[in-house]
Amino acid sequence: MSLYFVQKLLYNLNREPSVQAQFKTDIDSLLAEYKLTADEQSWIKNGDVGELYIHGVNGQILMHYAAFIGQEWDEYIQAMKDGLSKHGQVRDGIYKAVDGGDGGAV
Repeated sequence: MSLYFVQKLLYNLNREPSVQAQFKTDIDSLLAEYKLTADEQSWIKNGDVGELYIHGVNGQILMHYAAFIGQEWDEYIQAMKDGLSKHGQVRDGIYKAVDGGDGGAV
């Protein structure tokens, strides 16, 4: 997981109209600008908020991405909960499970 690059992309997507336009018109070339794994590219393309969350994407960055792709607040929260249920504990980032904890802020 290249958490830094995923978060950098989402941060730029949240702030830059040119990045938002490129996301909508040529997502493949946008994703190629960042050092992302094939899985990360898929999660972003498919709007898989739950998977992004359990891999450590910061919730403040992720909530703007969720809104950008059309998720309502309740859907966003549920997607994170579903990610935890389906995939287990948060694996990286500030919500990471430590010392056998449950990892996750939702």
